[in-house]
Amino acid sequence: MGGLGGQIINSWDPKALRAVSDFDTTHQFNANWIVELPMGRGKRFGSGMGRVTDAILGGWSFNGVYHWTTGLPFSIFPGGWSTNYDLTGEAILTGNPGKVGVYRDASGNPNMFRDVNTAVNAFRHPYPGESGERNILRGPGYFGIDAGLDKEWSITEQQKLKFAWEVFNVTNSVRFDAANSTNGFDLSSSGFGVYSSTLTKPRVMQFSVRYSF
Repeated sequence: MGGLGGQIINSWDPKALRAVSDFDTTHQFNANWIVELPMGRGKRFGSGMGRVTDAILGGWSFNGVYHWTTGLPFSIFPGGWSTNYDLTGEAILTGNPGKVGVYRDASGNPNMFRDVNTAVNAFRHPYPGESGERNILRGPGYFGIDAGLDKEWSITEQQKLKFAWEVFNVTNSVRFDAANSTNGFDLSSSGFGVYSSTLTKPRVMQFSVRYSF
């Protein structure tokens, strides 16, 4: 059961599910950089090195991208159909389910709630005529760093050889996707709130050599 639902289910009350957008982030920080490493002929370090040594150690550059956000909004869905609309409504918050985070449940699965029983009892079904409440909780935000190291050699005036080593998700960080996990509170307490997908992918490295002429 997904945790996103931006449709209008009651045409007589289009504001009933009004909430922040599914992709809303209260805060986000982005940064990117390209740094020429100060080593090699004419550089701060190793300025007097020979041509062969400079070809190996000099002229490298380091680049990267950093992205971090606060939590993304999501909804809780009832496990059954309890409205009189073409689309099912979303659950209504009646108590405090606890802070959404990353916890371990009794089965060892990553769960968005510390106390699953308390979380289950903090919601109710929408009654006939109600739409429910949309995007009332926020899950973990996104975090990722991608980086690369590259060097270019000039063979002739028109021919160049470039080597690059690129790493995606350098820190191999895991950020769970609450909106596309188990958000149906009619499920047994052992299954409710279990994360089943992630916003991030495992670390991946790639090497490349490009010859241009």
